This record gives sequence, structure tokens and C-alpha cells, in this order.
Amino acid sequence: MGESIVFPGQGGERHGYLATPSGGQGRGVLVVSEYWGLVPHIADVCDRLAGEGFVALAPDLFGSRVTSDPEQAGEWMMAMNPSEAAGDLSSAVDAVGSRSGARGVGVVGFCMGGGLAYVLAAERPDAVRAVVPFYGAIPWPGVEPDYAAITGAVLGHYAANDRWATPQLSRDIERRIRAGGNTDVTIHVYPGTEHAFFNDTRPEVYAAAAAALAWERTVEFLRDRLSRGD
Repeated sequence: MGESIVFPGQGGERHGYLATPSGGQGRGVLVVSEYWGLVPHIADVCDRLAGEGFVALAPDLFGSRVTSDPEQAGEWMMAMNPSEAAGDLSSAVDAVGSRSGARGVGVVGFCMGGGLAYVLAAERPDAVRAVVPFYGAIPWPGVEPDYAAITGAVLGHYAANDRWATPQLSRDIERRIRAGGNTDVTIHVYPGTEHAFFNDTRPEVYAAAAAALAWERTVEFLRDRLSRGD
């Protein structure tokens, strides 16, 4: 269903994985990966979104590098320049928007990618109409998005037993977004779940029932918010 593509970015070409619905058209959704890179799980999320009628693009933020080693992934993540990553994501927003043929896009991000989804939504309120962070938080010291600048609707999925992207952190993020006047913010905390509960390639943390519910909520949310104002 999907394919590798090249799209224009800041400072040169960028690569990504694009999945398009069978009809060829749909609302645009950007998928931002965890620190493992553009692994098959992220491509599968794009394919699943395409199956629901969306045009889904996952940009490659690590130059074709992927890993299953958390130490290596952590090194890559901490070496990333968040400003450059935000620029690449902004270019990806334009790329998926041009392919969808619809006004405004959604952003779905996981872990590090969930944190970057907040950053992108704050920097591109002109384009990002829906934000769906799964256990999203900012891993880089001193980097903080302007949560009050986020105007797109927000649907957050967090794990009750997450010691990094904690339920308290999610409530604080919600408070800071609402402080900017955005009231379309919903945060779900899933009881009994661990960080990365949506990732079905990690059986040690995958929670099938919670993942299914989060997916159902995500698809419904994206369909509703991306169709508003047309």
C-alpha cells in the first residue's frame, strides 16, 4: 500500500514513507516515529491510516537508520537537533498537504515523535488542525514548545504506569494548551498500561485492548477534526 518517497525539505531532499488510500485521495496525516527510526511499525501505522481513508506520510528523521537497541536509539535521539527536526517536519506537512488536496493536516506522533508533534503544532498552527500524541513528551533539556500557540485540536494517549511521559505530565500539558485559549483538548490515560502500549511489535508492553481503543478514538477524531471548516 505504501512507498518510499522523496520530498523537498530545508537544505535538500528528504525521505519518507507514504501510504495512500485506494481511492487516491484523503485527508493528510503526518506520522512521527519513536526514537527507533522509521521502522516497520511506523510504516504499518501509515498503511492502517491509508486503509481508513487518509494520506499518511512518515518522514525519515534519522537518515535511513533504524535500531532495536534502546541505548543506540537514545544516542541518536539526544544527538538530534530539535530545530532542524521541526524544520523537516514542517516540510513534511507541506508535502502531505499537497498530496492530500485538502486544507489542514493531522499529526500523529509516538514517544519522541509525540513530543515533536506538539512542537510542530505550535510552529505550524496555519496547517496543523489535529494533533494526536501517543505518550508524547520532550526528551531534550531546555527545549519546550509554546503550548499556548497550539490552535489545532489535541487528543492525547498516555499510559498510567509510564514513568517518563507520566499522567501528571499529560495533565500539565493539557493545562498549558488550554491557557492559550484552546479548549479542544482531550487527554486519555489508559489504566494498567506501560509506555509504548500501542506498539504491537513489543509484546513486553503491548496492550491490545487499550491499543484498539486508542486507535478507534484516533480515527474518529481525525475524521471529525480534519473535515471541519470545509
